[in-house]
Amino acid sequence: MKKIGLSVLLCLMAGILIMCTEKKTEEEQYMVAYELYNNQEYQKAIDHFKIVIDKYPNGKFTATSIFLIGFISNNFTKDLDQAKKYYELFIKKYPNHEMISSAKYELENLGKDIESLPIFKEMADSTEMDNQSSTQ
Repeated sequence: MKKIGLSVLLCLMAGILIMCTEKKTEEEQYMVAYELYNNQEYQKAIDHFKIVIDKYPNGKFTATSIFLIGFISNNFTKDLDQAKKYYELFIKKYPNHEMISSAKYELENLGKDIESLPIFKEMADSTEMDNQSSTQ
């Protein structure tokens, strides 16, 4: 009787182990990474985006994962070498991607303070001009 109970227990444990190690789909892996990014767990997000890239090198979410590693590295973890590496990889591998201009812009402005970027200066100047004309 003890042998049957032990066998059942071992089978249950093996089943649980198999379910826990079940392979995530590309989309599930990407969503884990993106959720970590949204929760500001940036290094963990990068690690999970790298899993997407490694496991699905030609996948649906690979390009975005590469871009987001560059973006997070540049804007949040301040790892400029890694940001440059991933932006350059993105530009080389996906020259016709819809985010190519964003990747090039990020690469050109790598490490710059956000308030010093031309687009924000233009917005600030525009807001200042609007404020001046409304006070006159």
